[in-house]
Amino acid sequence: MSAPPTGPGRSAAAPDRRGLRRFTAPRPPRAERCELCGAALPDGPHRHLVDTENRALACACGPCTRLLDRTGASRGRFRAVPSRHLTDPAHRIDDTTWELLRIPVGVAFFFHNSALGRPVALYPSPAGATESEPDPSAWETVLSATGLAGMLEPDVEALLLRRSGGRTECHLVPVDTTYELVGRMRLTWQGFDGGPRARAELDAFFDRVRRRATPLRGSRA
Repeated sequence: MSAPPTGPGRSAAAPDRRGLRRFTAPRPPRAERCELCGAALPDGPHRHLVDTENRALACACGPCTRLLDRTGASRGRFRAVPSRHLTDPAHRIDDTTWELLRIPVGVAFFFHNSALGRPVALYPSPAGATESEPDPSAWETVLSATGLAGMLEPDVEALLLRRSGGRTECHLVPVDTTYELVGRMRLTWQGFDGGPRARAELDAFFDRVRRRATPLRGSRA
């Protein structure tokens, strides 16, 4: 996951490496294995767990994931990352709200860290995920601007925002999806602003999120 907060705008890349490795490192020659039971994982996508003690992602097989998916079973050290994707086209996150969040780039994600007992904000950078602590009043503004913020499952789901062209996209996604984004940005980032390759990767990533996301009930596109 991310490092303990070190203040606004400071890099959380060092403790992030374990989670980011799944998206930035070359595929190992041997089969990946479940980090709980050691079973070999099939080729292709697989589920992840959040290690809440180390704030890291762990690969998981189907049986281990189903075990932790059971009601109340994911309250220990490992929590299964769910698969739901939601979007809120009727949110009210405007320029003023974005300024209150003090995010220096156009993309950020937020999740509730159960160990810290508060939300944390992260955004992609050339060094990995950079963490900042949202002001409590700013987070209250976000809570009142979209129902998705209050629906987040602690540690395993994130509120993903993108500010572009005077508009903000607002999605609820699995937390491993956001770390995939961080990894892709780290691989493609060039120059001061990321460069055309990183921007194209960002556009493609959000296209995939939009295709998977279900509108929040009661919202209108």
